[in-house]
Amino acid sequence: MAGARSCRRRRKGVLTSVRVAGVPRHFDHGDEVLDERRYRNGFSSVVLLSDGQDNCTLTRQALGSGPPNYAALVPPSLARTGTTTGDRTAPIQTFGFGRGHDAAAMHVVAEATGGTFSFIENEEVIQDAFAQCVGGLLSVVVQDARLAVACVHPGVRVVSVKSGVYESRVDQDGRAASVAVGELYADEERRFLLFLVVPAAGETDGEVTTLVKVSCVYRDSTAGVEVSVTAEDTVVARPEHAPDLARSVEVERELVRLETTEDIAAARAAAERGAHQEAVEILENRRRAVAQSDAARGGDAMVAALEIELRDMLGRVSSQQNYARSGRAHMLAGISAHMHQRSSSSSLGSWSELELPWVIGFHDGGVTTSTTHQDSHQVDATLPYATPAILAMLLRSRRAREAAAEGRLERDEAIEEAEGSQLKVREEVNQ
Repeated sequence: MAGARSCRRRRKGVLTSVRVAGVPRHFDHGDEVLDERRYRNGFSSVVLLSDGQDNCTLTRQALGSGPPNYAALVPPSLARTGTTTGDRTAPIQTFGFGRGHDAAAMHVVAEATGGTFSFIENEEVIQDAFAQCVGGLLSVVVQDARLAVACVHPGVRVVSVKSGVYESRVDQDGRAASVAVGELYADEERRFLLFLVVPAAGETDGEVTTLVKVSCVYRDSTAGVEVSVTAEDTVVARPEHAPDLARSVEVERELVRLETTEDIAAARAAAERGAHQEAVEILENRRRAVAQSDAARGGDAMVAALEIELRDMLGRVSSQQNYARSGRAHMLAGISAHMHQRSSSSSLGSWSELELPWVIGFHDGGVTTSTTHQDSHQVDATLPYATPAILAMLLRSRRAREAAAEGRLERDEAIEEAEGSQLKVREEVNQ
């Protein structure tokens, strides 16, 4: 296994790597790097890359000590010690590449520390995957972010908050809620679904009812100061005759994303117990539901990407062999990306298979591109959760890789030409 530590500075980062025999030793080295570094950055992260199984886990299984306890791989010094944003240590971003790595272990390690897990199926894009990760880590602009929701109307109550891996709390009386968001990359977004109970309009309510007030407190990474932002009050109109209005596009998109994530997890659970046909049916039913959603019919780029992802997963869960080869890792990486709402390197392989062109557009705060679907019709889709900084680093890596490949090709051609000339000279001399 190999590991690397990345820390953010104003304009440059430092990476350190070492080869070790197992995950625990790697983490010991990561601890040393973090403790002994000369510069104390506002945000630090550990990057773990693996192409095999942890030796300690294999030894435990060989000795018949029961199922592996992956959580024990993470030392207390790197594990999150609480649910509040201030309790977080350096998150571990894990990467599993090839068919031999232990995806379950990598996923647990990432989740235990607040990091994400990525699956790199095509080893040729390892450089791109690492560049995508670093592009995000070097663009952290917000830390310790926390959302607070307070009900305004006396009859409004918060029922639940769908926030993925981000810790959310709802007061016992339902009058307030909060979400611990943590850090954000430049141009990154987090979207959370808030379910409310809204009473029927009363005679004294007027034309609108003020539902909730939302505020956010965070630390500016560049200035090192705390910032507080309060949004405009959320209101709902109370006309005498309610018009037939369509659901908000943003709410529809988030519902589709949430339901897709839940079904991917359900399909994975089915595949883990060997029910591969059930897993296929879960994914196919969800794919059809996504394709028929109002957001998909409206050309929503994120929803188009979800359908492509579901289509790609179908073959990976169809049999035990396919699931063990790539399905488990691909699904765990997808769940990690959607639960964190953070760009994953796992999408690189899928998008390259779809012949993703190099033309990328930025508009309305989003990053979009066009890809050709398997049935050859053009689909506008978004590379999920990618930010301009991440894409810029990714494109820089791809261009460098292509330039290096062209250089190798030119050298090979020059060598062949030189060898051909030498052969021709020898033939002339022999004559």
